[in-house]
Amino acid sequence: MKRIKRKTTRDSMKKGIYVLPNFFTTLSLLSGFYAIISVMDGKFQHAACAILVSLLLDGIDGRVARLTRSTSRFGVEYDSLTDLLAFGIAPGLLAFSWALVPFGRFGWLAAFLYVACGALRLARFNAQVDSAKGDRFVGLPIPAAASLIACTVLLFYYIGHNEGTKHIAVLIMIYTLSFLMVSNISYNSFKELGLLKRKPFSFMVALVLILVVIAARPQIMLFTLILSYVLSGPAAMVFHKKEKVGEELPENES
Repeated sequence: MKRIKRKTTRDSMKKGIYVLPNFFTTLSLLSGFYAIISVMDGKFQHAACAILVSLLLDGIDGRVARLTRSTSRFGVEYDSLTDLLAFGIAPGLLAFSWALVPFGRFGWLAAFLYVACGALRLARFNAQVDSAKGDRFVGLPIPAAASLIACTVLLFYYIGHNEGTKHIAVLIMIYTLSFLMVSNISYNSFKELGLLKRKPFSFMVALVLILVVIAARPQIMLFTLILSYVLSGPAAMVFHKKEKVGEELPENES
């Protein structure tokens, strides 16, 4: 079986690779690498912005691949390697250099835990990619976790911050994100939105309003939107459990 898979992979590679989606993936990789360079230079806001740019490019490459019917195993693997750097290593270094240095060994171990859980999340996703439901993710997607770290940095610079509050808040956030990535909590993938299909006029109006709100206070609104998505998984899980308990109560009473 393994020989057949290897032969199939070699045969597909001989035919070449799809340039357009992998080009966007490479741009995402470049932006993630720039984020690391910015962290090394102490330009934490630049690093945060670069991670968000990687998020945008990561969303584009997958949609381009599906639209042009150019998805491939090579593209999936390349995208995962890029995600590990842009959404694992880069935000891990950002969190450590910006807020976790005072914790010493416990600080860099917390950052490493985030990177390790991100890598495990990507490996699990690749292993389940053929059997997973298209409209749901198992565990918090690593781009969302990285985006929350980046948006937190931008928010703290925007509103001003107390150093002690910053250190504790980021430490708690890193442990929470690490747990959510490797958990079995379900998250919406938003693939069922079907933006290329016809939608009611009100849908377009809502998109414009969301864009206006974000543009008015991008640091605050981006943080709010990403945080809402991160919390949506646990909130939905609690809601479904309560709903399930409510359905079982009448049966037990009878």
